[in-house]
Amino acid sequence: MSPDQGNFQGSADSTGSGEGSNPSRFARCIEFGLQPLLITLALGIWIAYPGNPAMFLFVLAGVQLLLAGLESWIPARRDWQQPMRERMTNIAIVIVILVGTVVVAEIYQGVLAAPLADLRVAMHLDIWPTSWPLLLQIFLAFAIGEFILYWIHRAEHRWGWVWRLSGHGVHHSFKRLNAINFGVNHPFETFLLVIPLVLTELFFGAGKAAAGAAILGAVQTGIVHSNLRLNARWIGLFFTTNEAHIRHHSVVLDESNTNYGCSSILWDRVFGTFGSGPVVEAGIGPSEPTLMEKIMMPFREPADSVVAP
Repeated sequence: MSPDQGNFQGSADSTGSGEGSNPSRFARCIEFGLQPLLITLALGIWIAYPGNPAMFLFVLAGVQLLLAGLESWIPARRDWQQPMRERMTNIAIVIVILVGTVVVAEIYQGVLAAPLADLRVAMHLDIWPTSWPLLLQIFLAFAIGEFILYWIHRAEHRWGWVWRLSGHGVHHSFKRLNAINFGVNHPFETFLLVIPLVLTELFFGAGKAAAGAAILGAVQTGIVHSNLRLNARWIGLFFTTNEAHIRHHSVVLDESNTNYGCSSILWDRVFGTFGSGPVVEAGIGPSEPTLMEKIMMPFREPADSVVAP
C-alpha cells in the first residue's frame, strides 16, 4: 500500500474513490491536482487584491464549499461522511471560532503592537525583506508562522496541562474528519492559534505578507482535514497533506504524536516528528464525546480518552 492510500481504509464505491477500485479520470485529476490548484488560486487572488480584507472570507468560503461538494461526491471514506446535523453543528462552531479569532487578534494587536515594534527596533530586527516579491514574502511569513505553531502544537501534545487548558482535545475528538473540521476547536485554543501570525506580523513587521500567509494556512488546514484521496508525494515534501494530518488525528497515541505541522510538514521533517502509514480510526478514544463533553474538556477529560498526554 502506498503512503497516499494508507490513511483511508474505506471500501470500494461506485465513484471509483474507494480503496481497491479503479479511480475515475476525474478522481485522478482531483487526487493529483486539487491541492496545488487551490494553493495557487488562493495566493493568486490575495496577491491581486492584497488590501481587501473581504478576500480572506471569500477564499475560505469558496474552498470549503468546493471541498464539501467533493467530499459528498467522491469521498475517500464513505463511513466518514458527516450527517447533515453534525455538519451544520460544525459549521456553526467554525463561525463562532472565526469571529473569536478576529476579536483575539484585535486584542493582541492593541496590546502588543507598540511594545513589539519598539523591541523590533531595539534589537535591530526591522529587517523584513519588503523589496522581495509579495509571493516570496508570503512564503517566508508562512514558514515563520508554521515554525511557531509547530512548537505550540507539539507542546499541546507533550504536556497534559497545555492540552487541557487549550482544549486541544476537542479538535481531536471527532471520529469522522471532513474539511470543515479545520476550524472546529475549543474557544480557549483561539488564544494560542492566533499567536504565530500575530508575532510574525508585529515582531518582524511582515505586514501584508502575514495576511497572505493566513490565507495560505486557512486553505491548507481545510485541505488536510478533507475526506478525499489526495496525492502525498512531491507536494508533501513542504506542505502538509491530508495523508499526513489524518495520521495526526489517529486514535493510536504513537501515530497521533507525529506530524504537528498543520499547514507545512517542513518542521516535522527537520525535527524528526514526521510519520506515515495507514490509519484505521480517528478520535481520542473508542467513542466520540458529546457536544457538552467537548465544551467541558479543558476541565474534565473523557474517561475513555487514550490520546491525551
